[in-house]
Amino acid sequence: SRSKVKQLKNFYETAVSQPPIPGTVLLFTSERLNFRSSDGGAAGTLTEPNAKYLIIDGQHRLAALHFYMQERPDDAATISVPCIIFDGRSEDFATEMFVIINSTPTRINKSHLVDLYDRVSFAAPDRKFAARLVEKLYSEGDSPLRYRINRLGGRSQRDKWVLQAELFNELHRWVRGRWRSIQLAGGSSKEVPRYYGIIRDFFKAARAVFGEAVWGKESFMVTKPVSIKAMVRVCADLARDDSEPEAGRVARWEQRLAPWSEMAKQFREEGFYERFPAKGEVERVARVHRDLARAANIETGRARQ
Repeated sequence: SRSKVKQLKNFYETAVSQPPIPGTVLLFTSERLNFRSSDGGAAGTLTEPNAKYLIIDGQHRLAALHFYMQERPDDAATISVPCIIFDGRSEDFATEMFVIINSTPTRINKSHLVDLYDRVSFAAPDRKFAARLVEKLYSEGDSPLRYRINRLGGRSQRDKWVLQAELFNELHRWVRGRWRSIQLAGGSSKEVPRYYGIIRDFFKAARAVFGEAVWGKESFMVTKPVSIKAMVRVCADLARDDSEPEAGRVARWEQRLAPWSEMAKQFREEGFYERFPAKGEVERVARVHRDLARAANIETGRARQ
């Protein structure tokens, strides 16, 4: 706020014996910085990043110092700013640190991180893209997953099928593999609606072939996290070669996924883990993905650029 910056600027003007910068400033860069020691001691020179630092904590102090420097450049030149720099870390780390320090000492839930990707300037664009897909799948009226995604702050009382963070991870896996083509096609403004349409139509087709007796029923695993994550991967495989034309896509994909109707009994909750044996959730998602793709004669593999 302006009042806080003004108060800090006044502090710089009046401080004599007090430390000129009250508290350490926390900075972040995703780049790995190099330190060159002077004479083999602890003091030395740290390389500067190519891009500007993100200020995790100390925004007001540095803003006040900026205005102080404009009015008293000679005095400001004598001020040393104590800093802690986090380098070579992920955007997740920066987001979490920013929220924790500026709001609460409680570790942030992964679902909040997904919400934040679309709201903070330093989040990677491919993560923002995937976060927008999650938001549309949760909120759009024509989404087969509407209000079925478990996200913090969601008000719907409907049973939830998958955690927001889990769905985000699968969508980001797909988007990251296609990011070059997404950029060439016009970026987020054009491609978010198109990719939403693809994942929406895929789940519409999946819902149709599995049928109302199976889809969303507690006694079946079709809409449980392991299956939803596997189906996102099948969607990415199918969309690689058959996403266009959009007209008639749902009907076309219903025909392509038709063999899944015969697989419905394999997704009964009772005995599911024996029918899809795996060492853990990651391996089981991969197993279900392969079996679903094989049944529909869809080639699996990482999306081509």
